[in-house]
Amino acid sequence: MSNTSAQNTATTDGKAKRFVFVLLDNFTLLSFASAVDCLRLANRRMGRNHYSWVLAGEGGESVNSSTDTEFRLDEDLGELRRDDTIVLCGGIDIQNATTKKLLNWLRREARKGPAIAGLCTASFTMAKAGLLDGKRATIHWENQDSFSEEFEDVELSKSVFTIDGNRMTTAGGTSSIDLFLQIIAADLGDEIANWVADQQIYSSIRTDQDTQRLSVPTRIGVRHPKLSMVIQMMETNIEEPISPSLLAKEVGMSTRQLERLFRRYLNRSPKRYYMELRLQKARNLLMQTDMSVINVALACGFASPSHFSKCYRAHYETTPYRERGTQSARLSI
Repeated sequence: MSNTSAQNTATTDGKAKRFVFVLLDNFTLLSFASAVDCLRLANRRMGRNHYSWVLAGEGGESVNSSTDTEFRLDEDLGELRRDDTIVLCGGIDIQNATTKKLLNWLRREARKGPAIAGLCTASFTMAKAGLLDGKRATIHWENQDSFSEEFEDVELSKSVFTIDGNRMTTAGGTSSIDLFLQIIAADLGDEIANWVADQQIYSSIRTDQDTQRLSVPTRIGVRHPKLSMVIQMMETNIEEPISPSLLAKEVGMSTRQLERLFRRYLNRSPKRYYMELRLQKARNLLMQTDMSVINVALACGFASPSHFSKCYRAHYETTPYRERGTQSARLSI
């Protein structure tokens, strides 16, 4: 998968522009492959190796992707060129993949001033290294709750990708295509970027203004404007839940009408649906952060740990404490 003989967008010394893909353990294959393919296609269209890339990682030997496919690395985490672009490729269990050695290397290289990108969950690694303080960034929607709790100095966005100065982040999946098309357009022009998208049968190029998740109607399979409005209000008010009566009032309905709406389309009460949203966030925080169970309960709108534990057990058939213990055991294997 490496391309050590080719190099990238012409730099000031006439060399190709080089991307150093740092593959973290269990990195998401789709995010990585999407980015590399954009560069490959741009080279093909230009008729020369305008871009190059190498694969780097701890130990410099090999690393497994999230599909358990092994990738041979070109080099260890060593000294890079000043004009290299670092691309961190994250994936499953990003906390464990973000090692002390990686963070020390990243901070050292960042002092040289290179452009640094984080694909999928690698925004976590960048934030942990302090590279996103005061900057706008994004991360996969499943990790947003834990990220926002841990990194308060980062302006978290729900966009598919962000560019803030020389820091770039993506939400994962095909959002790597959108970011790299943006890079190619800036380097080589829109015509080349559009040609690359055409080759990938990628017909809807997204910008940093596009959000990563499907719309509420698409997600729930129901197109009802008032129902969508209520669900959006629920999703943005997890820590301080809004009562069903106030939700109904906000969309010009009675509480009884709102109850019937949820029963008809979602086969559950508004209260039950809201509880499931809060418990889902709680589970994400338990699995992805070191927050105490008490703090998780408060962050998800529960007044007491005992009430939280009771609701959690009823929904997931285990307690928050056991969930945390099971996750810790799994990560230590």
